[in-house]
Amino acid sequence: MKIIPTSIPEVLIIEPKVFTDERGKFMETYHQSRYVENKINVTFVQDNLSYSKKHTLRGLHYQYPNAQAKLVQVLKGEVFDVAVDIRFGSPTFGKWVGEILSDQNCRQLYIPKGFAHGFCVLSEEAIFSYKCSDFFTPENESGVIWNDPDICIEWPLKNPILSDKDQNFSRLKDSILISIRKK
Repeated sequence: MKIIPTSIPEVLIIEPKVFTDERGKFMETYHQSRYVENKINVTFVQDNLSYSKKHTLRGLHYQYPNAQAKLVQVLKGEVFDVAVDIRFGSPTFGKWVGEILSDQNCRQLYIPKGFAHGFCVLSEEAIFSYKCSDFFTPENESGVIWNDPDICIEWPLKNPILSDKDQNFSRLKDSILISIRKK
């Protein structure tokens, strides 16, 4: 497995070893001791799978107070995956990392706690898998609007398909995290 740093040091691109032959390919998608050896020492408690069609954008999601670290990958198709640093006091607060993940490049993205996460589908369809370090709790779910002008994510599409929830998130500067911090 190969670890590739990003512009935000805690967000990591992971390239698992992929074995290919005339039958297809094989790879380990997760092996705890190998991840721990590479300083990703997280216990994952929930796996999620989403199926989305082209131009769908999901995000930018986070949970507070029970934040989740995530290990994400695409099982079928191609997405542009984004992590936004929402950790107060971080030198990269409000900065983002974006990476193409696909069934062809077999890359994973490790997103630690303290980040909002989202992705948009570039292929006709995508099956997206993610491991989470805490359980999903709807009452703690929140997000940042996908096109926040203060963050300036360079999404590779202009008019995404969004859920009602994702369309109505606030900007990072107006988010619940800022309200809590001001108290």
